[in-house]
Amino acid sequence: MATTSPLHLLDDIINRGQEQQQEQQEFLSLLETIVLTIFLSIIIIMTVFGNLLVMVALCKDRYLRKKKTNYFIVSLAFADLLVALLVMPFAAIELTTGEWRYGEIFCLVRTSLDVLLTTASILHLCCIALDRYYAICCQPLVYRHKMTPVRVAVMLSGCWLIPIFISFLPIMQSWNAIGIEDIIEERHALAGGSNDTSCVFLVNRPYALICSTVAFYVPLALMVLAYQRIYVTAMTHVRQIETLQRAGSAPVTGTTPVVTVRSSTSSDPSEHYRLRTTMGSSSSDHGPIANSRMRIETKAAKTLAVIMGCFCLCWAPFFITNVVDPFIHYSVPWQLWTAWLWLGYINSGLNPFLYAFLNRAFRRAFLVILCCGDERYARQGSCSYGHTQRAYSAASGNGTSMALRLSFLPNRSYSDNGRTMLANEQESQDSLGAL
Repeated sequence: MATTSPLHLLDDIINRGQEQQQEQQEFLSLLETIVLTIFLSIIIIMTVFGNLLVMVALCKDRYLRKKKTNYFIVSLAFADLLVALLVMPFAAIELTTGEWRYGEIFCLVRTSLDVLLTTASILHLCCIALDRYYAICCQPLVYRHKMTPVRVAVMLSGCWLIPIFISFLPIMQSWNAIGIEDIIEERHALAGGSNDTSCVFLVNRPYALICSTVAFYVPLALMVLAYQRIYVTAMTHVRQIETLQRAGSAPVTGTTPVVTVRSSTSSDPSEHYRLRTTMGSSSSDHGPIANSRMRIETKAAKTLAVIMGCFCLCWAPFFITNVVDPFIHYSVPWQLWTAWLWLGYINSGLNPFLYAFLNRAFRRAFLVILCCGDERYARQGSCSYGHTQRAYSAASGNGTSMALRLSFLPNRSYSDNGRTMLANEQESQDSLGAL
């Protein structure tokens, strides 16, 4: 009768343990893949939905189409939508499967589209910041002179043409690989052979510096300067309002000046609204000025902090790594590269919430779309919003400063020029978005 030796029993136990461990690792790997796939799919779907909603809102709402700033926002939404449709899905498939299945040529095309569309998105954010700077920090007539339809078209064209010179042109010509061919071949060998089974993209030092400067560091500097000036100017206006409110709280005899202003975006003579400021109002009518000022300052600071914080948080890690990696012999792990890249992609999903969803006119248009044209929102929507909901009040921030100045200055004749200035300033305020 044959007996099993203790050595064989020990081998069987070890083999079964290894098989169980391997099965457990395969299960965990499958679970991680499923979770990762769901997570990336949610990011892509939310990015498509948010940006598509912005574009549909502009197409359906006549009032939104009349504001020059909104063309920057809808062009930004289009760029981010293309990122979600043309770049993210292939990046997600490569990440979850661990291989590239679409050949060498499409690897270059996909990489070029990635650089083109993400750079275009960032340049749109810079243009929005400059538009808000002109709207808030310049006089209303200066804003209308600066942001003409031709200049808006030129800025939008630049947002799409400039990225071509750092994406398709150098990448398809392999300028980014000059001097690092051996390193790229080594990466191909480690990844599985060629671009038919792997999509390896490395850049030399000149390309890394030029691309990062054009795509991130210059727009970042302009955005920081613009939003810093916006905050300083907004706080200056708040202090002016506080001074005028205190002057208006003193009892003064005389008539109540009335300014009739017609929205600059309407041709209907019936769509007028009035601004009334009583010179003899009491201090209680204006509310606690100090608390109101603090609330305005806090809101402005939070809004600007959210906009700049999200932009820097999403893109700074990638572009810092992009500049540093060529100088440390390309030693950054691919996992870190992937994390930073997807963090940048997430910015395309956040932009609709930061630049459109915080805008009251866009929110009303979204309600009309999502509620299938519900008349309740349509009546309160774009047209009425432009003429009744935007009436000047003490809480309207920067837009109030011109109105208060016209109202409180004594012996002021309210000429057509003054009315035009008021209407123009109101138009410039619509470019502020959440501010």
